[in-house]
Amino acid sequence: MSSLALINEFLGQPPNASEHGYQIDHILEFAHWFMGALFFGWSAFFVFVLIRFRRSRQPKADHAGVRSGISTHLEFSVVLIEAVLLIGFAIPLWAKRVNEFPPTQDAILVHVVGQQFNWTFHMPGPDGQFGRREIDLVTNSNPLGIDPNDPAGKDDIVVLGELHVPVNRPVIIELSSKDVIHNFCLPHMRIAADAIPGSLIPMWFKPIKAGNYEVVCGQLCGLGHYGMKGMVVVDEPAEYQTWLKERAELAGTQNAPSAAPAPGQQPPGGAPKTENPAEQPQNKPAAPPTSPSPGG
Repeated sequence: MSSLALINEFLGQPPNASEHGYQIDHILEFAHWFMGALFFGWSAFFVFVLIRFRRSRQPKADHAGVRSGISTHLEFSVVLIEAVLLIGFAIPLWAKRVNEFPPTQDAILVHVVGQQFNWTFHMPGPDGQFGRREIDLVTNSNPLGIDPNDPAGKDDIVVLGELHVPVNRPVIIELSSKDVIHNFCLPHMRIAADAIPGSLIPMWFKPIKAGNYEVVCGQLCGLGHYGMKGMVVVDEPAEYQTWLKERAELAGTQNAPSAAPAPGQQPPGGAPKTENPAEQPQNKPAAPPTSPSPGG
């Protein structure tokens, strides 16, 4: 860690765990040191003014003010440095993050949906396709409204609060919300974006360190805002494949067709009821003819 980066650690910034995070950290380092220099510089100037223009030395106010051009040069220098940080570093980095996405065939695709007060993660199954979603199909057991009749959604993986991704592989997120504006903030990955109802907000990152990383909501969204947290677990490739297999099997079990109707019940689709042959009354065989009685 460089000496410049010590200020980020001192201010409580969590360690970086993404490929692009070091670029953001460098900008923050310069910004923090620059703001620190401004703070101490203007504080020293304030103390100087209090002493230089104290009442005992300057009983009568001088409305002409400072006649030197030093203050003008200082103010111009501050504006120039801020412009360089903004135009030369921040805007190009932001443009790169929003315009240069990795190829989808090499990335993990995830739909992240926020709602008061949790995060739901939706991933395609082995077929690599997301199932169709309809707001009219949203229920407690189907929180994202995945169409049960869509073959692409039969193997979809839906998890609440915890997402697993592999290390050293890009992750592309499409972010949305079911109710109010939230903010998906993953500090260790140096990403954050608003989740807006009716919109899909794309974002991406590439984790470079395995571990558990907390997701928080960065936008005040209601009384339970403080508890709107989640977890992104960055696994080694083998561990991720194991988790993916387990979730896919669970998704297949949850989306399996319903069992056949019990005997005596009406099957789906209005088909006629089939009686159990074992329960049907059996016709008794006719009694054998009796021999005529003697003398009859």
